Amino acid sequence: MLVLFETAAGYAIFKVLDESKLQQVDSLYKEFETPEKANKVVKLKHFEKFTDTTEALAAATALVEGKIGKSLKKVLKKVVAKEAHEELAVSDAKLGGVIKDKLELSCVHSSAVAELMRCIRSQMESLISGLPPKEMSAMSLGLAHSLSRYKLKFSPDKVDTMIVQAISLLDDLDKELNNYIMRCREWYGWHFPELGKVVVDNLAYCKTVLKIGDRTNVATTDLSEILPEEVEAEVKLAAEISMGTEVSEQDIANIRHLCDQVIEISDYRAQLYDYLKNRMTAIAPNLTVMVGELVGARLISHAGSLLNLAKHPASTVQILGAEKALFRALKTRKDTPKYGLIYHASLVGQTTAKNKGKISRMLAAKASLAIRYDALGEDTNAEMGVENRAKLEARLRQLEDRGIRKISGSGKAMARADKYQHKSEVKIYDPSGDSTIPSTSKKRKFEEVEQQEAAEDLKVCEETGFSRKDCIILVRSPVSFLHTEIMNKTQRQLLTYLLWRFYFVQTRRGQTDEHGAFKVRTNELRDGLGI
Repeated sequence: MLVLFETAAGYAIFKVLDESKLQQVDSLYKEFETPEKANKVVKLKHFEKFTDTTEALAAATALVEGKIGKSLKKVLKKVVAKEAHEELAVSDAKLGGVIKDKLELSCVHSSAVAELMRCIRSQMESLISGLPPKEMSAMSLGLAHSLSRYKLKFSPDKVDTMIVQAISLLDDLDKELNNYIMRCREWYGWHFPELGKVVVDNLAYCKTVLKIGDRTNVATTDLSEILPEEVEAEVKLAAEISMGTEVSEQDIANIRHLCDQVIEISDYRAQLYDYLKNRMTAIAPNLTVMVGELVGARLISHAGSLLNLAKHPASTVQILGAEKALFRALKTRKDTPKYGLIYHASLVGQTTAKNKGKISRMLAAKASLAIRYDALGEDTNAEMGVENRAKLEARLRQLEDRGIRKISGSGKAMARADKYQHKSEVKIYDPSGDSTIPSTSKKRKFEEVEQQEAAEDLKVCEETGFSRKDCIILVRSPVSFLHTEIMNKTQRQLLTYLLWRFYFVQTRRGQTDEHGAFKVRTNELRDGLGI
């Protein structure tokens, strides 16, 4: 078995002489108590020393990222490839997987290998010759400083981690302030309940409580520095007729201490907000111009860093912060949300509800460009953000004006432009554009139908010689009455027709047919006459 051992000075390849020692992990350290014992377990096969600090930094960076550097690949091809049947013990399982994929070498990593690495490190001075302790210590210190600078080289002046922590702390302070203020109002409300209705501002309320203490001191306390004159007069008047209970001096002292905490936290919150505003202006000026300091900081905090946020497409930036609503909509097959954290931007807030989706989509597209420019661009100006915001504001005014034109109808004249015709052409009149007077409807009205039916009924009555009153009398008479010699067959047929029409007219007008007399009699007439 071969062992790959990394140091700040170079790569070392050891040969394990007795692999049976690795089976006893707990007692392996006893085999490395002295240099003589250590040389019986492992033997140095090859040591590849770094030429300078730059090569050492490149090799260390590759190891941190789980990659194979040029120097390591050179050592493995030079030494280990000759003994391909041997297993290579590595300290990192991820590095072993990369070596196996790239160079097709069998790598192993276990607890026994980790203990072996620790034992080799304890006797490194004796196992690797030509490395004095002072030189090795200087190389380790120099490599540590170089590696630390490399990790921070992407953002030496743009430490977005501070933004993530600041916005998180700002949210926590808001929650704590709200709890403290509500507790202060409820606590002092037992003694002076009218003060909470007069003084609405929370900070002014705490300052007033801190200054007056007991409500009996309101008359002799000057509150002009805290409250306006009219509010101060209301407070003094309310103190004279207050319905609050009496409290002890110890209670007042604790309430004042709570007010001190609220005022201190409020001052620190204002200071933290100014710090966050300055950091956002320095780190992401274009994003700050587009969406504001708080929304931009929350987007960076939600993504983890400015670079991670720059990797997101505009569609993801648009709904960032609305993941629960998105997954719920996908699960229930409903409409997906149109906006997330970007909803609180000033551009989205000042538009109408109908256009919020359009503006949020356009703002997310422009903000995505601004984020990438801030994260990967060399310049730190906000020119692109100002230009894109001006375009969005112009587009917003266009959308709002379009909605006004649709409501008022003033935009009909500019709805469609006529086709251009050259002056030399002969224009032909198009009669299809003429507007004609619409023809009257052929559908008859209800009054016309009634008049026509009444005229038909009158005509039948004239032919039969019976009136409407006679029809009603006949309808309530027996059927045999119609078979007398009073009427001939033609008269009976016309009378039956008149009765049938009279029944339908009565029903359509909403008049009740008691016991269905019209319908029954008319059916009997029709059956008896064979009509």
